Amino acid sequence: MEIKTGRQVIDIEIKALNLLKNYISKDFVKVVNLLLKNKGKIIVSGIGKSGHIASKIASTLSSVGSPSFYIHPSEANHGDLGMLEKKDVVILISNSGETSELINLILYCKKLGIPIISITSELNSTLSRESNLNLLIPKNIEACPLELAPTSSTTCT
Repeated sequence: MEIKTGRQVIDIEIKALNLLKNYISKDFVKVVNLLLKNKGKIIVSGIGKSGHIASKIASTLSSVGSPSFYIHPSEANHGDLGMLEKKDVVILISNSGETSELINLILYCKKLGIPIISITSELNSTLSRESNLNLLIPKNIEACPLELAPTSSTTCT
């Protein structure tokens, strides 16, 4: 690897973040206000790399005094949904917006009237359509030359 390659990776990430600025919408403000006014917990979920990002978001929210935790969507569907209450807010993260394990969570949240925030790169995805609020992230070229490692997409999440 050369220094040039390292700089190219950083440039790709910078480009992704600059593009993300254009995706800040009224829903972003609504999400922030919903989270600030929330009287319950903030539950964050995702699977795969989105799950790692969801776990980090939950941890960061807890660090700043917002009670939150990560729930694995597969475990949620096998008994962990009992942790959710009507006064909570749920954030579901999926780049495609079609992750079946997350789609299953939507039904439970809607049954309890729990607000759903989604973070996706697909505006017309099931997750985006079924959520109360959606934070759209840009579809990015990943810094990984094989497009295998989600670098820019996770940076934007």
